[in-house]
Amino acid sequence: MGLFQDKGIVYKPADEVDVGPDSHESYLQANVKAPRMAGLLVKICVWLMELKILGTFLMYMLKRNNLFYKLVINAEMAESPLFVPLNSFQELNEQEVQLTSTDSSPPERVQAAIDCLSSPSKTVPNGLESSFRHWKIMDYHTSYSSGETTPSTVAERLITAIKESSSPPLDMNFFIDSNSKDILRQAAESTSRYQKGKPISALDGVPVAVKDEIDCTPYPTTGGTKWLHRIRPCKADACCIKRLKQCGAIIIGKTNMHELGAGISGINPHYGVARNPYDSGKITGGSSSGSAAAVAAGLCPVALGVDGGGSVRLPAALCGVVGFKPTFGRIPHSGVLPLNWTIGMIGILAGSIEDAFIVYAAINGQMSSDENPILQPKLYLPLLKSINRISGIRLARYGEWFNDCRDDIRICCADALDQLRQNYGWQIVEVTIPDIEAMRLAHYVTIASECTTSLDPYMEKIDKSESGWDVRLGLRVYGSMSAKAYVQAQKFRNRQMQLHKKIFERADVIVTPTTGVTAYPIFNDALDTGELDYINGAALVRFQIAGNFLGLPAVTVPVGYDKTGMPIGLQFIGRPWSEPTLIHLAYAMQALRISGFRKPQVYYDLLRNGRL
Repeated sequence: MGLFQDKGIVYKPADEVDVGPDSHESYLQANVKAPRMAGLLVKICVWLMELKILGTFLMYMLKRNNLFYKLVINAEMAESPLFVPLNSFQELNEQEVQLTSTDSSPPERVQAAIDCLSSPSKTVPNGLESSFRHWKIMDYHTSYSSGETTPSTVAERLITAIKESSSPPLDMNFFIDSNSKDILRQAAESTSRYQKGKPISALDGVPVAVKDEIDCTPYPTTGGTKWLHRIRPCKADACCIKRLKQCGAIIIGKTNMHELGAGISGINPHYGVARNPYDSGKITGGSSSGSAAAVAAGLCPVALGVDGGGSVRLPAALCGVVGFKPTFGRIPHSGVLPLNWTIGMIGILAGSIEDAFIVYAAINGQMSSDENPILQPKLYLPLLKSINRISGIRLARYGEWFNDCRDDIRICCADALDQLRQNYGWQIVEVTIPDIEAMRLAHYVTIASECTTSLDPYMEKIDKSESGWDVRLGLRVYGSMSAKAYVQAQKFRNRQMQLHKKIFERADVIVTPTTGVTAYPIFNDALDTGELDYINGAALVRFQIAGNFLGLPAVTVPVGYDKTGMPIGLQFIGRPWSEPTLIHLAYAMQALRISGFRKPQVYYDLLRNGRL
């Protein structure tokens, strides 16, 4: 058998595969064969990989050892390729939803979401440690409306907090760019509206951070690089930013991210490591690293990210906040760096599911200027006034996959499921999800191919030395994917969409831990070069892929902590367009507070005094 002739697996047609608990389909764990590389080692590896002949051979061996050829590239499938995860829909028959007109304005949608919520809680975050919670959007709105504080006062505290958290000894590096003058201008306008008794919406004056992958004036969009904004200047706000500004939200800056979204640790050699507020010596996860950390540290109740491979949900789980990714196409992608076309989606990071819900209501819905709009159902909002009104929920669990994580994660998430079953009477349905590892590799082929293609026109205009060493190596791997590999991956997408449709005939949602490991240490050798850690990387994205590759909505909710005090998240993956159900389930899970909420080591109280 010659080079590049590795025999591929033969898959049964999707309609012949059993997804029940007694299926004979075996679970294949990710057996990633690649050492962790950082510092001098990653530089040597980059040099070798960029050699034409030797680099090609090493790339072949890397992909062969990690089963790309066997499971994806040379596999035999009956399914035809499906290039975009456009999911059909039926009008929802939810137990508790409120219909909102799709032509309503963002402020009207915000109010509709608030009307779905229970009365604001009187519990305050920073009394007893056991009763900690993040300040919510409605806490800000109530405080402003009562005159207890003003957006301008909060803005001044925020500017001080950003400066302090970005400087020694903390060096948390939440932000790539933050404009104090612009923050104060927005806050002054909001303060004036409150003084006149005419706030635009409940989001008026609320601080919101934005991942530096989303266009937002007056800031450049760097994508975590030192060069992209020179070639692709930011000329206008992304659609989601326009809608937030229409609601009066204060955009407080562009958050740090893994360079070009080409990694998931959040280690950026250009702008520093975005550090985890629960332990500054550990990663945030990525690539929406700064957005997750800024919310966890109290600098804003909500932030925007972009989720291409768990890039919202993963850092949310590691930083102990909510991460919500709607169905592919539900939120316009206009104004987001085109790093890929069929994988990435705007997502929301928040201190509570209520806040994620409010921002989701504000920014979703197609633009009237869309030339080729994605057919999608009307916007429905879940009524959260009474948790117990939603009954009969079936939670699909694939036991071998669910348990493929560290013991403390497995135990914590299993306990969370037990609490849902005991308190709400929801049913756990055992299922089999075939070929999960192959789906991870097919997703990798897809995101790698699309990212390389989107970046090629820009990369031709720069010196490769302007990119971080880890990204150079990552892009070298990305660029090695063939047209055959990409088409094969799209066949696999079609196959998995059919298999997941079968699963959703048995259950309402799929439930998993959010990550296979919790936040791990930041090592000094990675600070200047970044790192390649494919083993931890595979564990971090283990449960994320279906949401991106198949365009499914998903949400992660914090449910506890590991033995070292680092957060653990539980994830719900929904059928297409089932955002109301996911929000309701996340709200119910949040209400149980499995082990209480712990205050992060780095946390700023902007509504009281702004101090650490």
